[in-house]
Amino acid sequence: MTILWLGKPLWMWLVFMVVVGLLLALDLGVLHRKHRVVGVRESLLLSAGYIAMGLLFGVVVWWQLGADAAMRYVTGFVVEKSLALDNIFVIALIFGFFAVPRQYQHRVLFWGILGAIVMRGLMIGGGAVLVARFDWILYVFAAFLVLSGIRMLLVRGEPADLSKNPLLRFMRNRFRITEEPHGEHFLVKLPDPRTGRMVRYMTPLFLALVSVEVADVIFAVDSIPAIFAITSDPYLIYTSNIFAILGLRALYFALAAVMHRFAYLKHALAVLLIFIGGKVFLTDFLGIVHIPEIWSLAITFAILLTGILWSLWRSRFSRPHQPKKGST
Repeated sequence: MTILWLGKPLWMWLVFMVVVGLLLALDLGVLHRKHRVVGVRESLLLSAGYIAMGLLFGVVVWWQLGADAAMRYVTGFVVEKSLALDNIFVIALIFGFFAVPRQYQHRVLFWGILGAIVMRGLMIGGGAVLVARFDWILYVFAAFLVLSGIRMLLVRGEPADLSKNPLLRFMRNRFRITEEPHGEHFLVKLPDPRTGRMVRYMTPLFLALVSVEVADVIFAVDSIPAIFAITSDPYLIYTSNIFAILGLRALYFALAAVMHRFAYLKHALAVLLIFIGGKVFLTDFLGIVHIPEIWSLAITFAILLTGILWSLWRSRFSRPHQPKKGST
């Protein structure tokens, strides 16, 4: 148990994995054993519970690794949670496009999160190897964050037209896909119209799952460099990432209907990315200033809180955008 793995004792990794496994088992096996519509009140309570668990794990990090490590963990957790809000808007577009019934949306998100846990683990592992071998990779990540933040400030985002998505076009041209949904099923067996024998078809629910997975990978391209710019410790990076996305399902059901109220949060996230990337250059590369971890966390909170309050004020009379439905 005291054997080191990626710089930390094996027991610390096992404790984390056990906690994540218990949360997933509680979510799917107990709270959502039956397919049903998840209400806003339940979603808010679940979101608060996941956030509390993520912060409580920060106390464990403090106890084992010290105050600075705990601050970096919490900063990473807050940043990843905030970037996940942008992902929620895309997920809402996906569910609207495929007309996924609300009682099945939790199923798609659950398996989507499981896929995200694996994919982010692979991406973080690859990033950790690169950083360990090439120190200058951190400056590449920092420059990428600054450029991404500037692009987010300058480019006006428009709702994506999923009917023109090249991946979905490829899947429709290469695989058997049903025109109508089949309840909770991702795959179904139906008779082939030419031969009459039973063959396996993908359903629109499966296409929605694939779209959610791809969207998470795209968002991880921004979020993972952001956490590497905060800390290069694989344990802090992975744990803060996973605790941030674990509550994404509950957060989606709580916020999906009011995401239009957070229209200016994207600007705050852009400023946050510029701050994180700029901090790497100012502190590590140029050595001009040293920003303590507590100040980094405070500035992160200030940027996000400003974006949230400004969004709520400016959008107090706005109405939600209705995504255009598509067909398979």
